[in-house]
Amino acid sequence: MKTFSRLRVLTLATGLMLTAACTAQPGPAKPAPYTEGSEYVTLPAPNQRLSDDGKVEVVEIFSYGCVHCAHFAPMADKLRKELPAGVTFKLLPAPFSAEWLPYARAYYAAKQLGVVERTHQALFDAKFKQNYPINSLDDLADFYARQGVDRAEFLRIANSDAATAAMKSDLDLIRQWQVDSTPTIVVDGKYRITGVKTQEEMADVALWLAKRELAARK
Repeated sequence: MKTFSRLRVLTLATGLMLTAACTAQPGPAKPAPYTEGSEYVTLPAPNQRLSDDGKVEVVEIFSYGCVHCAHFAPMADKLRKELPAGVTFKLLPAPFSAEWLPYARAYYAAKQLGVVERTHQALFDAKFKQNYPINSLDDLADFYARQGVDRAEFLRIANSDAATAAMKSDLDLIRQWQVDSTPTIVVDGKYRITGVKTQEEMADVALWLAKRELAARK
């Protein structure tokens, strides 16, 4: 009887172990929340990056002359703060028209002067909320002077050959990325976000793609 009981207990235990092993198998993978061709596209010539710092980059193509970029700016800042270590957020001004050239030059000057972080949102607010007439490079120089920037130095950098060269180089990259509107986000020189319904969704897709690209590197 004791031998029979031991065999029965062993049989039951083995059955339970097999059942547990079966139930521990992973279920079907969850579908990706965003799909190629719907919320984003893969660029035809991938790996055309803005920089070579080795990090996954999330690049917003924008203009200070674009009211939609002004609306997106707080969401872009939130996205920047949510990006994991190993991912960097960058701005890229789009000189799509003669009217937008001064804004691109202003960004290059502000970047060289190290004031972008504290003036980026303020410039959008001054133009679109406070309705300052900020259209020309002189208008922009006045704005930056109110922010404590040396006006003459700002104009010198904005009109420099270096700013012109940077603008041409960046415009070539924007064309390679096939960007024709702002704001647009390109992730790691590989993916352009398109077809989203809201700016909030654009930020969500950017975060998802950046995390996926970072995981793929690891």
